[in-house]
Amino acid sequence: MAIRMGTSEHGGTFYTQGEAFAELFNQGRVEDKCIVKTTEASIHNAEQLDRGELEFGFMASNWIGRAKDGAAPFTREIDLRMVAPANVGPMFFVKRADSPIQSIAEFKGKRIAIGTKGSGMEQHVQTMFAVLGIGFDSFTPVNMSFAEGADELIAGNIDAQFQPPIPNRVMTDLSLRADIRVIPYAPGQLPRVVGEVPFYRSVIIEKDAFRGVVEDIAQLGVVNVLVTHARTSESIVHDMARAIVDNLDNLPNMNRLFRGLKSLFEPLRIEGRAALEFGGVPLHPGAVRAYTEAGWLK
Repeated sequence: MAIRMGTSEHGGTFYTQGEAFAELFNQGRVEDKCIVKTTEASIHNAEQLDRGELEFGFMASNWIGRAKDGAAPFTREIDLRMVAPANVGPMFFVKRADSPIQSIAEFKGKRIAIGTKGSGMEQHVQTMFAVLGIGFDSFTPVNMSFAEGADELIAGNIDAQFQPPIPNRVMTDLSLRADIRVIPYAPGQLPRVVGEVPFYRSVIIEKDAFRGVVEDIAQLGVVNVLVTHARTSESIVHDMARAIVDNLDNLPNMNRLFRGLKSLFEPLRIEGRAALEFGGVPLHPGAVRAYTEAGWLK
């Protein structure tokens, strides 16, 4: 039986991470090997898990609580279970280098592209700005796709664009077409958001991550996770979780997106399994057994 793992578009961040997880899972296995499937990412993966079309799926952790509760955009409750964190994906606002904007605190009166209507990116902006006290009536939110936003930023029709986790093709293309800068947070803003929203972390976008990143810059990141369904067998989930946790030092060599992955496991030692139960989605018993065997859980 094939073990199906839903990821994202071919070559996307979830896809390349899934390739690494599948490679480790398949080592030494003759049967029940993992295959990586292209999907439309988080929401699609949850829906396919619900229909029994996948055994594992990648999701941004802000979605998994909504899936569990059947909250929009989901139309029914999905009995998800956590398997493992995957990485922290940096999300950030960019501007043209000649823009006078110095920080996110200066968005008043500006035109800001925040993603398509009802998208995860729009919801991230709503979550962040609610914490920061930035009202949607204080600036002009512009709903458009990433590619459209890039074109409008270059044309000078918007002042900033919210970009999804890197690497992504639109951001790479944008940085080659125009002189771009990442907009920093004002002092105190970033720790405030991280302190109030459990699925966010502070992450460093390293100098030269793409053209226009002229120095290391702290930004907000969302924890991306690997999930499964409650019906998935304990043995299969155990083997996947064990393949991941036994290779925390090796995974960054397989894919640089896994840099810092080990640090996402560290809270298990202090907080127990609740440290990884984002959105109230419990750890699958197979993952609990794997992390207990590996010494991360008592």
